[in-house]
Amino acid sequence: MTEQEKRRRMHDLDVTVWVGKHGVESVVEELSDQLDDRDMVKVKFLRAARGGTTTEDLAEDLAERVSGDLARTRGHTAVIER
Repeated sequence: MTEQEKRRRMHDLDVTVWVGKHGVESVVEELSDQLDDRDMVKVKFLRAARGGTTTEDLAEDLAERVSGDLARTRGHTAVIER
């Protein structure tokens, strides 16, 4: 898959995991299950989850917890892959 195809695929993904006031801990299992079924998952970080940290820091933490890789962050959305 070329880099352009990968970017297009990431862009076309729908958000299927939302991180809210309960933080990343509350979505680790769900994200892990979704990554078992497909290779990329788009995650949205709501304002309540961000608090005093950045979306990128939260996304890196979440990716690490599910043994995944942070493919991209844009705004308050991240794509995590395995």
